[in-house]
Amino acid sequence: MFRSVSPWLWALAAILFSRLLGMALFPLVDTTEPRYAEIARLMAETGDWITPWFEPGEPFWGKPPLSFWAQAASIKLFGVSPFAIRVPSWLAMLGVLYLTGRLALALTDRATARWSVLILASMALSYVSAGAVMTDPFLTLGTTLSLVSFALVNQGQERIWRWFFFLGLAIGLLAKGPLALVLTGLPIGGWLLLQGQWRARLRAFPWLTGTLLTAALTLPWYILAELKTPGFLDYFIVGEHFRRFIDPGWTGDLYGSAHDQPKGMIWVFWLWASFPWGLLALGLMASYGFRLWRDGGRTRKRAQPPVRFLWLATLAPMVFFTLAGNTLWTYVLPALPFSAILLARELVPRLADRKSRWRSGARALTATVPALIAVVALASPALVEHLKTERPLVRVYTEIQRPGDSALLYLDEVPFSARYYSRGLARETTLAGLTRMRQNRGYARYLVAVPRDEQALFTARFPTARPVRGASQRYVLLSLPGNATARKS
Repeated sequence: MFRSVSPWLWALAAILFSRLLGMALFPLVDTTEPRYAEIARLMAETGDWITPWFEPGEPFWGKPPLSFWAQAASIKLFGVSPFAIRVPSWLAMLGVLYLTGRLALALTDRATARWSVLILASMALSYVSAGAVMTDPFLTLGTTLSLVSFALVNQGQERIWRWFFFLGLAIGLLAKGPLALVLTGLPIGGWLLLQGQWRARLRAFPWLTGTLLTAALTLPWYILAELKTPGFLDYFIVGEHFRRFIDPGWTGDLYGSAHDQPKGMIWVFWLWASFPWGLLALGLMASYGFRLWRDGGRTRKRAQPPVRFLWLATLAPMVFFTLAGNTLWTYVLPALPFSAILLARELVPRLADRKSRWRSGARALTATVPALIAVVALASPALVEHLKTERPLVRVYTEIQRPGDSALLYLDEVPFSARYYSRGLARETTLAGLTRMRQNRGYARYLVAVPRDEQALFTARFPTARPVRGASQRYVLLSLPGNATARKS
């Protein structure tokens, strides 16, 4: 029975299983994952499915709620754990893999479709995103569903895909906002301009009822969110979608800091995100360019309409973010499904010869990213003190806490991973605040996480403080008796 299973299916199953393994073993590392995980945990705990909360009393206006809904639902089903919170992203990327294979099969052949799925599954960013607490897998699911549906309808497969196009828009709008419309509209608009007869091509879609369907699925939440926490729409629509990208040093970000990158950095991000396959793509492009130069351009082929669409869908995110300074490598994710198909089209003909070096090379590339990340995940329990996570320190606090002890206090700022692993019980304090607490004799013992580079200053201020077992990469855990009088500075 096992011999009849395709080697392609074994390879894909190994990639997906290795990601599940990493999801279970690797801790939540600051800052993105635990920040979003804590928002989802608060949603599950409070039962507030309208407003994601950054922390009690502070709404999170930075993203729509689809990913948080999925993660909170997973918490309700499986309990609070990194694995449970990461499962929705894994499922979203599973959907993206299916859609990629479905489009590749419609436009090419079975071998190309299979390699498209393997290439996408083993690209660095798609592999990481498949097991990370992020919003980008859900955005990519929405944009890929819409673009694949559009392409399939233009291939004559109209029925259900006409409606899936609008469902994809709704998923994108609830995952990341109006950006989904841009990343969908750019390649479609460009393709229609190149192909012509745009009215006939658009007539295949139920635009009135489809638009109403998208609005019915998305507008109620946007309206309720603004009514519940006024100011949301101004911050999210204007701030997150215009000021963030127009002003590289935008200081209006309520939940982090702007990422000031050089203009055009998004193209470098594509190379990182598509690793190791992007390097192969550059090699193939260089080889093709050399052949054109050598024979005076006689080998140049006119791209067919489906291939043009794949190129436009690949290039749209990079073109859109080229002039933006506030960018991240995750912005490239919506381009990767179509990049994978284009690369598979060039690779499969070279794999026809079973003795070809291309076959062994392609297999090696397929295993590169999954193998590297699986090794890191397996080694993470031994390396946890060297990662930017507060899991070990919070665990020690939980083990040594006694009645009459303070909450886990972090000097100056509570890291996101501490918020998550303490289930929101970690508290922020200052030297002055701790002095006041001790003067009021509120606790028998204070357990304080102090940045390593501030430990000497802290012990000079509180000489009775003693380190206890347990530390993280950035903090040491100190015990301070509560019945001592604070030393005056």
